[in-house]
Amino acid sequence: MSNGTPLGDFLRARREALKPQDVGLPEYGRRRVPGLRREEVAMLAGVSSDYYIRLEQGRESSPSSQVLEAVAQALKLDAEAADHLNRLCLTAAQRPHDWGRADVSQQLSELMNGWEHTPAFVVGPALDIMAANPLATALHSGFDQFDNLARMVFVDPAGREFYRDWERAAHSCVAELRAAYGHDPESPRIAEVVAELSAQSKEFANLWKTHEVRSKSQEGKHLKHLDVGDLRIKFAAFTVNGAPHQQLVVYQAEPASPTAAAFETLRTMATEPDPPRTPESAPGLAAENQ
Repeated sequence: MSNGTPLGDFLRARREALKPQDVGLPEYGRRRVPGLRREEVAMLAGVSSDYYIRLEQGRESSPSSQVLEAVAQALKLDAEAADHLNRLCLTAAQRPHDWGRADVSQQLSELMNGWEHTPAFVVGPALDIMAANPLATALHSGFDQFDNLARMVFVDPAGREFYRDWERAAHSCVAELRAAYGHDPESPRIAEVVAELSAQSKEFANLWKTHEVRSKSQEGKHLKHLDVGDLRIKFAAFTVNGAPHQQLVVYQAEPASPTAAAFETLRTMATEPDPPRTPESAPGLAAENQ
């Protein structure tokens, strides 16, 4: 993903995103590098320039919690970004190795399938769709595949139409993926997804370099389905007990709203059997009978 270290890449990106006036410093003359200088971050954090440079270059392996808190304040990190900073400083031995099940439990699958009027699906840390109920599958039927949320947003042409606020969806996907990366920087699946999307989407590659970190929000979504039109939904995401790397995502519609009616239409479409084939409609047979 980078020639640097995960910690160094993060610090560098967040330093370069700040301007002197953002932290109350005067700005004199022309700057050769974007954002704050390393020496300025060191001064704001109350550490020596040499120490901060070693930290950014990955040559300081065990910074104290006090130093990390000071650096987080100097870089104006919010709570999630500060937690991410602390996770990046963990050694491989300090990271949790048991993230629970690699599959979706039968109980959870049965629970989701019982929600006939509520789209629900489970995503993994790389935003892979691990399981979904029929209504969630029907909701995303316009995509080539309902397989990975980040791929669907950045690569599948349907994403630009489905996500009415595409910019927000794009930023959200990358920030969630970056947060998952902080928990497991050595994850081969996250590395694979990042490499593939970076090669296929310049927008993804540019957003990935910003190192923005954010877990799933609980904000509403504005979606558009080709068959049922505009959808205004609420959603919630829940960590799965026994599999903390999985998240259960549930979409909801306001009762008696146009979105609730659209969900009912989708549910009916998802449960209706395909019409039986006749000799006239079966591919190839019509040509044979001519």
